Amino acid sequence: MASMMQPQIILLKEGTDTSQGKAQLLSNINACTAVGDVVRTTLGPRGMDKLIHDDKGSVTISNDGATIMKLLDIIHPAAKILVDIAKSQDSEVGDGTTTVVLLTAEFLKEAKPFIEDGVHAQNLIRSYRTACTLAIAKVKELAVSIEGKSVEEKKGLLAKCAATTLSSKLIGGEKEFFATMVVDAVMAIGHDDRLNLIGIKKVPGGNMRDSFLVDGVAFKKTFSYAGFEQQPKKFVNPKILLLNIELELKSEKENAEIRLSDPSQYQSIVDAEWNIIYDKLDKCVESGAKVVLSRLAIGDLATQYFADRDIFCAGRVAEEDLNRVAAAAGGTVQTSVNNIIDEVLGTCEIFEEKQVGGERFNIFSGCPSGRTATIVLRGGADQFIEEAERSLHDAIMIVRRAVKNSTVVPGGGAIDMEISKYLRQHSRTIAGKSQLFINSYAKALEVIPRQLCDNAGFDATDVLNKLRQKHAMQSGEGASYGVDINTGGIADSFANFVWEPAVVKINAINAATEAACLILSVDETVKNPKSESAQGDAAGAMGRGRGGGRGRGMRRR
Repeated sequence: MASMMQPQIILLKEGTDTSQGKAQLLSNINACTAVGDVVRTTLGPRGMDKLIHDDKGSVTISNDGATIMKLLDIIHPAAKILVDIAKSQDSEVGDGTTTVVLLTAEFLKEAKPFIEDGVHAQNLIRSYRTACTLAIAKVKELAVSIEGKSVEEKKGLLAKCAATTLSSKLIGGEKEFFATMVVDAVMAIGHDDRLNLIGIKKVPGGNMRDSFLVDGVAFKKTFSYAGFEQQPKKFVNPKILLLNIELELKSEKENAEIRLSDPSQYQSIVDAEWNIIYDKLDKCVESGAKVVLSRLAIGDLATQYFADRDIFCAGRVAEEDLNRVAAAAGGTVQTSVNNIIDEVLGTCEIFEEKQVGGERFNIFSGCPSGRTATIVLRGGADQFIEEAERSLHDAIMIVRRAVKNSTVVPGGGAIDMEISKYLRQHSRTIAGKSQLFINSYAKALEVIPRQLCDNAGFDATDVLNKLRQKHAMQSGEGASYGVDINTGGIADSFANFVWEPAVVKINAINAATEAACLILSVDETVKNPKSESAQGDAAGAMGRGRGGGRGRGMRRR
């Protein structure tokens, strides 16, 4: 009786929202499944696009999983985990963002009936982790290396990987055209891992096939002063001077004060200012450079001065472009014009200013260091070019990964079906509940080929039955069979060159399993109320800001 009379212990602040137990876990699973359903239809070559309209009025059309996840304003705390894994897949591998979200949602969907039947979440997590380890080992075993091939052959194989990635994008109709461009761009930067060495410039107008690759650097003509038109627009083997200083006639700053005893001395001060700028310009000319680029402004005086001496100049060049010119031409950005030696000057085979659509572009091609490339994208609508840029980013990332980890696996759902078959067989060797859990993990992997069929309008059940039968063959010859998007049947993905780097699949399975296990391990959500003191402070500040308070020392009228 005494124990019943004890007062209730209050640990959390009043207004705290807590929900826990099985109901909370199922709520989290439902939220993640709903997010999976949003991106589900974007998977594969026949995937649909999403049009996202934000509160600022900007419109984005995309079928890139990471982009859609970023733009969806998801507020459910558990579903936000899916946004994070899509971002991590995008930054780590570049492609497979839709796959990773879809797999996570499917793993949770398969776990839901077990949770409802009272299975402890930790049992599921343990089995899922075991299944993940087995699946990744199997992917590595099935992967085929493209190492040791000739350069031309390797380029062809990499183009196949890029084309597989691009086939599911908005520019899939021109995948061969862009795949070759992407491989050439990645080959141009060699083994340097910095993605910013490949520039993508967007010029509205024209059609996609007007896009081109510059083996060097191209950037839009910067703001220019009078005298610019008199400058030469083409040079062969010019020396290039890169600066980070202003070449403008500037009066003294910082409120400098000069006291003169004789008015004639004033002219000497004005002359000194002119001499400073002319001295800088003379040193630039003496260096032998024919192209002068600066991150800061090059004024009208300097522009005319260079034009009179047949030198091309451009001021206010973006830092990113200036660094890419430095990397390609072999020059070094200078912060002073004193002691400019030949070693700090860059060079290229041809520099020219060209009209591209409605813009003028400065193009440096045939650079000795090579290590950079620029893709100039053309297209009708701005949204279309934006999506083309996102698509090329994915393809570039894939080719970079394939160059570094030169193993590929068959796409089109083939690898997923083979792992699924392997896990089903393995589960039969396990006694206990774990057999059911690993079996459900195997079933979840079939979501990829099933969704590819659904998005293309084929009968998923029919195609999956054919795939299961082909993969079940003891000879192992069916291991590379996946969905044939063109006919609605099944085909050998490897023979049809539908390839993807093994690292994409490994990363997707790893990230999806980790996310599913993380969500399954949460059994309580606590939402803290806004602090009352913070609300009070905010209200007080607003009152004071509106003139609510009288300042101290003010006389009362």
